[in-house]
Amino acid sequence: MVQPEDPILLFDSGVGGLTVYDALRSVLPQAPVIYAADLAGLPYGTKTEAQIAARVSGLLGRMAERFQPRLACIACNTASTIALGMVRDVLEIPVVGTVPAIKPAAGITKTGTIGLVGTEATIRQAYVDDLEAQFGNGTRLLRIAAPGLVDAAEAKLRGQTVDPAPIRNARAQLAAMPGGAAIDTLVLACTHFPLLADELAAEFGPGVMQIDGAQGIARRIAHLLKGQEFASAGANRFIATGPLSDADGLETALATRGFGPAEAF
Repeated sequence: MVQPEDPILLFDSGVGGLTVYDALRSVLPQAPVIYAADLAGLPYGTKTEAQIAARVSGLLGRMAERFQPRLACIACNTASTIALGMVRDVLEIPVVGTVPAIKPAAGITKTGTIGLVGTEATIRQAYVDDLEAQFGNGTRLLRIAAPGLVDAAEAKLRGQTVDPAPIRNARAQLAAMPGGAAIDTLVLACTHFPLLADELAAEFGPGVMQIDGAQGIARRIAHLLKGQEFASAGANRFIATGPLSDADGLETALATRGFGPAEAF
């Protein structure tokens, strides 16, 4: 039976899932949360499907056993598109994934041309092909891998200077594709990327709307937990794999979101 102090477990390869946490806070402000960052495994985008599936399902199995969450959210597009089904087979609690926001993007584009930026692993998944076929509604989807944006987002959250080159390169790659000049909607298919919303807006201009899945994920979690009671037992917990020094620089970002100091898993 679910207890009021049982946490929601948010899992990501790094700090990108904090964008999902921020959205979740707006709908479930009292819910206790454990955020798990697999910093030792970052980045996921350069790994093989087999490596990601084994790592994510193994870690979430151990974390669920240790922390006894009421629900787990894979707040990572790459991990979700590859390992969501496997994780659901392993865990006996609801598991919410994160998928590229192609459906809402198709609903708001005026030109019918959508850009999508993600990791190398995400954009090559058949899952994304299926989303385009099912929800693209006849729009043109231009997708590129922009792995440098992950590092830029991680740096920004640590208060470091953001390298503009990966953002500039992403825009140039999309613009160079057939029909790229018509892009008016940009799908941020990695939870890290909304952390760079201001930088992306400055590069792509006011005529390109950004869209990501954080709000939809938060609403889905709230729906699944409707009617449950929440009782916080103090600060939310931030758990990281690997040496805790990998979390250096995150202190301010974590404290402002109600997390205690980083803990090792």
